[in-house]
Amino acid sequence: MSRQRNIEAILASEYVTIGELVRLTDTRYSTLKYYTEEAMLPFEQGEANLTRRYRREESVRRIEKIKALKEEGKSIPEIKSLLGIPVDRK
Repeated sequence: MSRQRNIEAILASEYVTIGELVRLTDTRYSTLKYYTEEAMLPFEQGEANLTRRYRREESVRRIEKIKALKEEGKSIPEIKSLLGIPVDRK
């Protein structure tokens, strides 16, 4: 059985897991995984168990921006360009 942190602990933390970002942003896990793989969502690699750690505030802002751009009808390459990410970079 996994131990989930409560929302207060998550909100007080500088770093969160992708699962915690799912809870904070109401975004599907597979979507966040895709954003990560496309270099749209930066992370740091934890040394102990190779867990990806995301800066909570920065990541939530980035996800909200991506969602807003998608609602405007922007494509992934357009969003990457607007975020300053080279379109061919993975």
